[in-house]
Amino acid sequence: MEIMGKIYGINGPVIYLKGNLGFKMAEMVYVGKDKLVGEVIGLTKDKTTIQVYEETTGLKPGEEVYSTGSSLSVVLAPGILSNIFDGIERPLKEISKQSGAFIPRGVNVDCLDTEKKWNTHITIKEGERVFGGTIIAEVPETTAITHKSMVPPNTEGIVIKTVADGEYSIFEPIVTIECADGERKELTLAQKWPIRVPRPTAKRQPIDRPLLTGQRILDSLFPIAKGGTAAIPGGFGTGKTMTQHQLAKWSDADIIIYIGCGERGNEMTNVLEEFSQLIDPRSGNLLLARTALIANTSNMPVAAREASIYTGITLAEYYRDMGYHVAIMADSTSRWAEALRELSGRLEEMPAEEGFPAYLASRLSAFYERAGFMQNLNGSEGSVTIIGAVSPQGGDFSEPVTQNTKRFVRCFFALDKSLAYARHFPAIHWLTSYSEYVPDLAPWYTDHVAPDFINCRNQILSLLSQENSLNEIVKLIGSDVLPDDQKLVLEIARIIRLGFLQQNAFHKEDTYVPMDKQYKMMDVILYLYDKCKKLVAMNMPMSLIREDHIFEKLVSIKYDVANKDLYKFDEYKTMIDEFYNRLIETNA
Repeated sequence: MEIMGKIYGINGPVIYLKGNLGFKMAEMVYVGKDKLVGEVIGLTKDKTTIQVYEETTGLKPGEEVYSTGSSLSVVLAPGILSNIFDGIERPLKEISKQSGAFIPRGVNVDCLDTEKKWNTHITIKEGERVFGGTIIAEVPETTAITHKSMVPPNTEGIVIKTVADGEYSIFEPIVTIECADGERKELTLAQKWPIRVPRPTAKRQPIDRPLLTGQRILDSLFPIAKGGTAAIPGGFGTGKTMTQHQLAKWSDADIIIYIGCGERGNEMTNVLEEFSQLIDPRSGNLLLARTALIANTSNMPVAAREASIYTGITLAEYYRDMGYHVAIMADSTSRWAEALRELSGRLEEMPAEEGFPAYLASRLSAFYERAGFMQNLNGSEGSVTIIGAVSPQGGDFSEPVTQNTKRFVRCFFALDKSLAYARHFPAIHWLTSYSEYVPDLAPWYTDHVAPDFINCRNQILSLLSQENSLNEIVKLIGSDVLPDDQKLVLEIARIIRLGFLQQNAFHKEDTYVPMDKQYKMMDVILYLYDKCKKLVAMNMPMSLIREDHIFEKLVSIKYDVANKDLYKFDEYKTMIDEFYNRLIETNA
């Protein structure tokens, strides 16, 4: 490290140096005698501006700033999964061993364990030509995931030396290559990558398969694709974090990156404790074996909160390059935007709407654009799916973060306060939510679930929409004056809301529902609707139709039919036929 200058001014997490001292834009620096981590964010001939990722209390003008010569980067190597990091990839467990419950200023810990030996299998031979993305070694990182160490992007050459299979630490050389210019490079299990630069890929693939979550309202009505983007906006207490927990636990992604960005410390503690105990339904092992957690709570330095999003997406891209499907849970992007606003204010930039910086939209788009289903440099396929929670103040979806996020995501899972307070979970409102992936995913549903799946979905949404229109009339003049066909719509919509959309995360049969069962549930509800429609057409009064308990039986079908007992749906159709015939005979 080289001393490049001295502090001239301090404004919260932003410090200034006088003059152009030779720094590069986005360069990582160390600030003051405690070596606080910072990043260059502004350069003019008269002034250098640096944001500091740690608490600047006690820092004073005249203290020295040290250059590192490199961008703010993360170390990518075995040991990321099952770990808990802060916003700049410092492991919180190691920090707590050194200093207890609170993170001290200038704490110096390795991002990953540099002493641990990993059981390494070398996958290339001497004489082979390798390029960026080529897998050079495989390491069983956890019980669930095999880590595939790769040649860093933009590196190419002939392998001239490899080590034998065995145990190696992350920085021990395992492969030596000779580049075209004659330079020899030693490759290790680890590589570094700047967090603000997307990792390169060979090709962006079209999106054609869903990220299955086992949550009926998402998989059936508002599906998200692998490599897609989604926002979960909602006011306080509507269930954003719990919805993300369900997605993390049950989605068919290979790896989960959970970013707690600016959330309350006690809530984040609950998340971390809960995640460490969750059992992975796919393997029976701990879910943490395929999860990395980034915890940056609201009382941590605001600049590190801004960086935590980029740290998480870079880790996700690294595992995508190995050929894995990764899902990112960002909770919440509103706190990240508030960090941008605070830093922008310190920099005295011209504010836009509600004080947010004018570049809020471009920063959000740059983040969500790093999602995608990709063909990697090594020929494998992988994806990064981003699911970001948004916390609009007072549940107001017209505020800038929600509105700008809406421009860049293709799924919008709008959480509704009235549903949450009525104990209807997940509290995703079916009229204000949408998914633009339905046309892209329709062929997959047709081939893998049922030919008429999309038709069933559209009928279900149509009935819910009709119910909403009819409820406006009911509020004015009551339900008694409605004709029987409209009363039937209200009754069937009630079954859909209570029996299909509402889902119990604590019930062993209802917490996760496979696609076949979701389809059969929709199918049997619509089968009842068709039969009742015929009865109403025969002038059968709804009061008589309602006397049968068939409606209540369909509400509880989600509990009564186990996920593996799908043959029972035929019994329900038989029951509906008997109900239909009985009413016709009784009133013949």
